[in-house]
Amino acid sequence: MPTPRSPQEQQNNPPKPGKQRDSFFDNAKYLAILLVAMGHSWEPLKGGSRTLEAAYTVVYCFHMPAFIIISGYFSRSFDMRADRLRRLVTGVLVPYIVFETAYSLFKRYGDHDPSMTVSLLDPWYLTWFLIALFIWRLTTPLWKTLRRPLPVALGIAMFGSVSPEIGNDLDLQRVLQFLPYFVLGLCMKPEHFQRVRTRKMRILAVPVFATALAVGWWAVPRMNTAWFYHRDAAQELAAPWWTGPVMVLALFGCSLLLTACFFAWVPRRKMWFTALGAGTLYGYLLHGFLVKAGDFYGWFEPKWLHRPLGEVFVTVVFAGAVTLLCTPPVRRVFKGVMEPEMRWAFKLDATEGTRGREAAGKREMANA
Repeated sequence: MPTPRSPQEQQNNPPKPGKQRDSFFDNAKYLAILLVAMGHSWEPLKGGSRTLEAAYTVVYCFHMPAFIIISGYFSRSFDMRADRLRRLVTGVLVPYIVFETAYSLFKRYGDHDPSMTVSLLDPWYLTWFLIALFIWRLTTPLWKTLRRPLPVALGIAMFGSVSPEIGNDLDLQRVLQFLPYFVLGLCMKPEHFQRVRTRKMRILAVPVFATALAVGWWAVPRMNTAWFYHRDAAQELAAPWWTGPVMVLALFGCSLLLTACFFAWVPRRKMWFTALGAGTLYGYLLHGFLVKAGDFYGWFEPKWLHRPLGEVFVTVVFAGAVTLLCTPPVRRVFKGVMEPEMRWAFKLDATEGTRGREAAGKREMANA
């Protein structure tokens, strides 16, 4: 039995704390998912408001790129180790299967659309992100071996933008056109985020966002919003083929600028919503049922909702809803489908078993 340490020794050599989450990234994820929910709630309302359409355009320019960059950043350590592959399946692929099925059935019966079928090869609505994340993360080891991964990813995105024959299988257009943001996240280091988290950047972000809103307002009648969805080739948007690569590069530059400004304003300290950053995938997947229910059952039809105060009301309601959906009680309810352990489906990895026995031995020593 080990000799107990004296109080003086405990004071001089305190136990090492466990790995702590970075409040900045949890704050960024929560604020990004808040913008996602707000943007979805604006879709049924924006047709009659040029100002709302401009805000929608600006938000759609950077909210998913920001979320994808963070996803790439936290995928840097991914390899083909058995435990990481298992977490990829249980934490990404299984939720995709569950929610793609659930959304398809909700569309079929909630919208009385008998033509809607369950197809895991054709993601519907917001489930595309899960299958995209699954593919991106699987390819992470490859990107980590390339000398210049970002130019290669941009080239692939540009190729996708001129290839309408790719079709809708697995929403590959989005997989390819959003790929550069994920690869950029893989290439980033902590100091890159430090550079935008300065007082100077926070000040510069104000005129940048103001200019973006002005440009968005100007572009409303002149630009197809579908460019920001990255789900179609240029030819499918009735544009010349060469505009595809041009728009990929232009939107990549604009998205990075606005994302940097967004990161500049993300709080670095622990906030009341910081803990919700761990549950953003719950908020993302669940809030879509509220948005689609509003579409199916006419919740957005009252005329007063299409006026400024009504638009503010809808924004606040959906911001509150997605916040609640990220809370621990909701996560406990849905953890079985969002983070299933599925021990029955996987073999125990030998190295993992060794680590488990070592951890158990250390616990026994500590309790002795």
